[in-house]
Amino acid sequence: MELLIIIVNKEEYFEKILYILVESGISGASILDSEGLGHFLAYEVPIFAGIRSLMGEKKSANRTILAVLENKSIFNKFKNLLVKENIDFTKSGVGIIATVTLSEVIKSKREFE
Repeated sequence: MELLIIIVNKEEYFEKILYILVESGISGASILDSEGLGHFLAYEVPIFAGIRSLMGEKKSANRTILAVLENKSIFNKFKNLLVKENIDFTKSGVGIIATVTLSEVIKSKREFE
């Protein structure tokens, strides 16, 4: 099993990515509002306020999606659908995708149905 971690920086891609997840067979995921460290420091910690000029306009927070995948083929299908929809995480500012191999998961069997 794999843990899929997606951090979406571009809000305009968020809904499309959700549709791609479902189309890939990923129906169970958790969605979190998140914020990058640099952005947080620039706007919330006074000592670092000087880096605001580097951050540009204050923007909305990121979205982080977490999902447990039963096998790697689901992730490959997800990646192929991203390409088909022209969502390129290798471009600056889009976000990041990572997977982590899980050695053990304790959950209901219904979670993947």
